[in-house]
Amino acid sequence: MREVTLKQIAENLGISITTVSKALKDYPDVSKKTKALVKEEAKRLNYKPNVFAVNLRTKESKTVGLIVPEVVHHFFSSVINGIIEQAEKKGYLVIILQSNESSELEKKQIDLLISKRVDGIMISLASTTTDISHLNYVLEQETPMVMFDKISKLVDCSKIIINDREAAYVATKHLIDTGCKRIAHFRGALLPQNSIDRFLGYKKALEDHGIPYDSSLVYICERVDYQNGVDAATQLLQDHDDVDGVFAITDLVAIGAIKVFNEKGIKVPDDISIMGFSNWFVSSAITPSLSTIDQPGYEMGVKTFKLLYREMKAKKKGEKIVLKTKVLETALIKRNSTK
Repeated sequence: MREVTLKQIAENLGISITTVSKALKDYPDVSKKTKALVKEEAKRLNYKPNVFAVNLRTKESKTVGLIVPEVVHHFFSSVINGIIEQAEKKGYLVIILQSNESSELEKKQIDLLISKRVDGIMISLASTTTDISHLNYVLEQETPMVMFDKISKLVDCSKIIINDREAAYVATKHLIDTGCKRIAHFRGALLPQNSIDRFLGYKKALEDHGIPYDSSLVYICERVDYQNGVDAATQLLQDHDDVDGVFAITDLVAIGAIKVFNEKGIKVPDDISIMGFSNWFVSSAITPSLSTIDQPGYEMGVKTFKLLYREMKAKKKGEKIVLKTKVLETALIKRNSTK
């Protein structure tokens, strides 16, 4: 079937192509009667605007790219929901890509989005990302980019984050306040900024409350997932028999640890207390329910797109883009995994 054009509609109605174009765009200098006739004919012919032609004319693709480490993770799915909702309101299509915590895949995805001429990019970095040249390349192409959650301080772009160090401090302090004196930390990989900051928050809380820092109580979880939690808890039980508290970098890691402790007959929180991070929906459904830090994923998604949209508008108008870093609030959620 041949593509229906503005010219065909104009010929059918005996009017100019310009009038058809204006009528479809609701220009005020076209009469209501003409607009109704044009729209009715366009509907009858199943007319669809030529997106590529529109993009060439406006220099916009009306698409934005989103790269996340994991799509199925509750936190990131909440972020995605917030982004998509806001993007739809502004008429943007979101291309969602999963890096699967791979820096190499992340680089390929950046190249893909740039080749697709997206109007902007939103990204939460893979845990393995050390080389940031692909991120600086985005900025060199003058494509607006906003980082969220897992960021690099070395990339000069806008960011939406939480105060990971402060939130981790609050989580560790809660364990201390409930009587824990030997607290292990199941941290993320060495490089992501949020992993670094949560570790530093944990360490500072110990120091401020007179508890000596013991590096043997820190276990690295490269993928910060359920299996990492199982593995770290299993190793912890082999290494130490006096630990009475665990602060895990994510709820998934904490839930994996709870499974191990339950199977070994170690009572949570009587024998050992556990703190998670992110407030995943399963955290309130497991036994015992998990104390955690509420991380506002949906709000982060909303604000990430809004910040990107502001920068895309500024670029279109030829205005200078003013970079911003916004810090969202977190909250301590007390449940049954802590005393």
